[in-house]
Amino acid sequence: MSMEYAVLILLLPLVTFLLLGLVGTRFSARTAGLIGSGVLAVVACLAYVTAWNYFSMPRVEGVRVPVVPLNFEWLHFTDQLHIDLGILLDPISVMMLVVITTVSLMVHLYSLGYMKGERGFQRYYAFLSLFTFSMLGLVVATNIFQTYIFWELVGVSSYLLIGFYYTKPEAVAASKKAFIVTRFADLGFLIGILLLSYFTGTFSFERLTSGDASVFADAAGVTFLGGSVIAWAVALIFIGCAGKSAMFPLHIWLPDAMEGPTPVSALIHAATMVVAGVYLVARLFPVYFFQAPEVLVMIAVVGAFTSLYAAVVACVQTDIKRVLAFSTISQIGFMMVALGVSGMEGHEGLGYMASMFHLFTHAMFKALLFLGAGAIIHAVHSNEMKYMGGLRRQMPITHLTFLIACLAISGIPPFSGFFSKDEILAACFEFSPWMGGIMSFIAALTAFYMFRLYYNIFWAQPAVHEPGHEPHEAPANMTIPLVILAAISCVAGFIPFGHFVSADGQSLTTHLEGSVAVTSVVIACVAIGIATVLYRKGTNPVPAHLAERFKGLHKAAYHRFYIDEFYQFVTHRIIFRYISRPIAWFDRHVIDGALNGLAWSAQRLSYAIRGLQSGQIQQYAYVFLLGTLIIVVLVLWV
Repeated sequence: MSMEYAVLILLLPLVTFLLLGLVGTRFSARTAGLIGSGVLAVVACLAYVTAWNYFSMPRVEGVRVPVVPLNFEWLHFTDQLHIDLGILLDPISVMMLVVITTVSLMVHLYSLGYMKGERGFQRYYAFLSLFTFSMLGLVVATNIFQTYIFWELVGVSSYLLIGFYYTKPEAVAASKKAFIVTRFADLGFLIGILLLSYFTGTFSFERLTSGDASVFADAAGVTFLGGSVIAWAVALIFIGCAGKSAMFPLHIWLPDAMEGPTPVSALIHAATMVVAGVYLVARLFPVYFFQAPEVLVMIAVVGAFTSLYAAVVACVQTDIKRVLAFSTISQIGFMMVALGVSGMEGHEGLGYMASMFHLFTHAMFKALLFLGAGAIIHAVHSNEMKYMGGLRRQMPITHLTFLIACLAISGIPPFSGFFSKDEILAACFEFSPWMGGIMSFIAALTAFYMFRLYYNIFWAQPAVHEPGHEPHEAPANMTIPLVILAAISCVAGFIPFGHFVSADGQSLTTHLEGSVAVTSVVIACVAIGIATVLYRKGTNPVPAHLAERFKGLHKAAYHRFYIDEFYQFVTHRIIFRYISRPIAWFDRHVIDGALNGLAWSAQRLSYAIRGLQSGQIQQYAYVFLLGTLIIVVLVLWV
């Protein structure tokens, strides 16, 4: 089936960015917003059509085959090694097209109300279009170097969106922090790409993931520090994934990135950019599984630790966007763990399918949570829970949709998060009872901190507000996206996801693991019950007593276990003081001193001999005759 129209999915957001970026100020804010939202609506429709057409295609020998509607050579190195630009449509890229365009469209519509009256409204929509273009280009890339190009574009556009409020020092610092941390991670990504391409002779995903052992023949026997060169390559690529997906210890940029507008948090830090790392590991999964299975185990361990760390920190945060930020880190850890424990063939590939399924469901309910948080912040003008409470009466639509999202992320049936999280837990228990137990405990923590958040916002004692500034429901252009995302979160779990996406391309029929499902629901209900007792009325003294009883742990968790302070110490007290300062001194005094000395010497010499170019003919004749006389004397002498 011809799918050349898929190129419009990339071109339309790019044209919108150029239009609004170059001449956006000539449009009114409303017109710019409608242009951006209208174009995204068209792009979303094209993505849905693409998904329908692709998944309607007959399988070949039971496998969904990739479709490449566009591909051309951009840079030529050798007959085998060249960089192409194109569009690759396969199950996970098509699934990501649906996720990105859906969430982006909801954010565009929501922003019409949330960002109304903001300075730079046209610039905001231009940056949204740039980010959407970059993210779409990343997921449909035909080769890993094209992925890297769009990977960096995603980083640039996220920097611009996080720092949208550029007059706020906190926003500027957060955008720089995100950019710098991800750049360090991306250095590992680039080195990994170069290693992989050098030993395989290709950048193409099709060749790398084909299962053809001859592609990796040149790397056979090449080792470094006990690991194969391919294992090192994909481990370095995972460092880039860990930076973009905020895995420990490269997670520090994500909580601070909440300084950007709340719709940006929903788009970038809940549904799209932060899952780019998960997507890339899934894209290269055959390489990890067949060539470096030990790296997959490392990915599972890193994901589990990250998920536990973030869940513990989320339990004590008071800023609602920071709670959601650490929740995002924790849920991405779930996705990484699922990939790490997955096999390849048939039911052994349950973890892979579960990871992609959770990516899909999480994108919807986490975007809903962030947009709901935006409506709450819009109403009370604060991110802190202490200024909230009792909002279920003033904001009934936001309350209901937020509750649906909390139930979904907590794994309560029949909401979507229950189905995807159950599959992840089942895969973890098949891999190791220890891994299954740890992830089940983290799932319980998730239910606890989400309902702690829910009760503190909607049920606790209402905060006192100034007369005339009482909270109220958000306008329709903000609540309609909430209702749509809530509806998706209610029904998405019933999608037979394994029929569309699986590790080996075959249709994977899944069913609920009875013992795992019952256990996960019971522990989620227990966690919700504990949160209900402690936070529903907002007057229970037990939380304060526990915080005082375990003061050290509570304080450490609130301060993110001082990971940021550790980075500050290492960078400022060690790197800057003992490495950067000596290098700067050497640069100023030795390098600059040597060059300044050469310049000073040349200047002094020029002053000394400038008389030879005085412009006086008599002097020139005198010097000429004197030189001639000296030459004659020397000739006669010799």
